[in-house]
Formats: sequence, C-alpha cells, structure tokens
Amino acid sequence: MLLFRPAASNPPYVPVVLFLERCPAGFPSPAQDYVEKELDLNEYCISRKNSTFFVRAIGNSMTDIGLHSGDLMVVDKAERAQHGDIVIAEVDGEFTVKRLLLNPRPALQPMNPAYPTLYPDPDQLQIFGVVTAFVHKTRDIN
Repeated sequence: MLLFRPAASNPPYVPVVLFLERCPAGFPSPAQDYVEKELDLNEYCISRKNSTFFVRAIGNSMTDIGLHSGDLMVVDKAERAQHGDIVIAEVDGEFTVKRLLLNPRPALQPMNPAYPTLYPDPDQLQIFGVVTAFVHKTRDIN
C-alpha cells in the first residue's frame, strides 16, 4: 500500500550547510572547512511544488537501487515519464513503484531479481508520477 501525501504548499525554510568538499566513499581525506552554501532540501528535491507529493515505499522490489521499504519517495506527477525512469504506476488496480521500460514494449521492471518484470496492457498502463528523489534513513533519529 502506498500512502500519498501532498507536498506542503509553503514548507518552512530550514537552512542546512552544504560543504564545498565532496566526501569520498573510499578512503577518507582531511576535512575541509569550506562551506559552499546553505542547502534547502525542499528546493533541491522539489522543482514543482504544486505537482509534487510524497509517498512511502513498501516492499523490497527496488532494493538494488537503494530504495527500501519505509523510504520516502518524492514524486512529481507533472513530470513526463521517460524510458528508464522510476515511476509510480497502477497495475491491476494496485499502485507499484518500478523502473519504466518503453522499448521493445512497455514494462515495469523491479530492481530486485527476486521479483518479475510486469508487462501491463499499454492501453491500461497509468503512470501517476515520476520518482525524482527518495530519502533512505540509515538511522532512526526520532
């Protein structure tokens, strides 16, 4: 089950420091004291607030791209879905999140080999939005 929540129409501005130095995922380097600018996650993740909603992922069909059950997805319903996009689609009356494949025929591909690729009738395929970002918490801070 997907839970839809519209984006706040006037979200509070919460400035967070964005460092100029990137953080290597390999060997550590000395920390830099250079701040690039403040980063507003609303501005970074949402380009059209009136067409954006949030939804939590449930299940494990997308784990190979790092999307896990409970993660928060940022979905833009005005974004035109293209081949390879991660989308929210309706299949047999149920919502699902999958990678959209348009060639050689429309398909909804899971990002976990334990799940089958879905081949919905092209006339029945409804895309409700494109996942533009997702938030995966590595630790519950509440």
